[in-house]
Amino acid sequence: MTSTKILRELFKRKKLVIAPGAHDVLTARIIEKTGFEAIYMTGYGQAASHLGRPDVGLICFSEMLARAANMVEATTLPVIADADTGFGNAVNVVRTVKAYQRAGVAAIQLEDQVSPKRCGHMLGREIVSKQEMVGKIKAAVDARFDPDFMIIARTDARTARGFEEALDRSLAYQQAGADIIFLESPESEGEMKILNQTITESLTMANMVEGGRTPLLPNDQLEALGFDLVIYPTASTYLTTKAVLDLMNTLKKEGTTKNMMDKMVTFTEFNDLIGLNEINALGDKFGPNASK
Repeated sequence: MTSTKILRELFKRKKLVIAPGAHDVLTARIIEKTGFEAIYMTGYGQAASHLGRPDVGLICFSEMLARAANMVEATTLPVIADADTGFGNAVNVVRTVKAYQRAGVAAIQLEDQVSPKRCGHMLGREIVSKQEMVGKIKAAVDARFDPDFMIIARTDARTARGFEEALDRSLAYQQAGADIIFLESPESEGEMKILNQTITESLTMANMVEGGRTPLLPNDQLEALGFDLVIYPTASTYLTTKAVLDLMNTLKKEGTTKNMMDKMVTFTEFNDLIGLNEINALGDKFGPNASK
């Protein structure tokens, strides 16, 4: 079964799909190993881990595509991948959607920000006209050659234009053919409830950003509100950063990592996680010493 079909089947269960954010491929493998059913390739995390810079539109199409392809290759789970604004106008969106499908991505997220974009919980975001974004969604749908590939339409209108504008755009994007509606950064549980009462033909998506503008609700409450998908785009990035800061501060202060070993996985555990045994098995099967 293709990853696109797997994701479609997950939504058919009518249960909340939980997709933790992966800022790199190693994190994606951890998400799979710990039993989750989908992965969210976070643009916020890609900018941080690949460039060491904030999510302000600096990472480009080819970089995001390569990282998506690597993530798909390294896991068996469906990958839901951020594609920012589609990296240009409607014509660029066509290229982006086709390329993400060829890379094996299960769903692509496109947003209505003006390029260069910004993280959805930062201030200062600007958005394109509703008509322009509707055209981009229609272009994305038209570029779909795998009927199970899913289009996520995100609106960033809430922060600068208000909830009513964001809700109006959500309805327009639903009508344009988006499979999943992502109203970014609602600021209350009430707004989240109204969204799910309004969007009835498409699925809906919640974005849980620690320290962001949206209430950080538990998964069972999000499911009760009517959401179909929840992502956690920043958690792995923030936790990894804290852990490495603690490690480096300790190493600088104490001159050794010995007292941090209880916070690490072991050499054997890490090699198992990244698939050393699988690689060794391939070498035994096909290498120069393989039995004929």
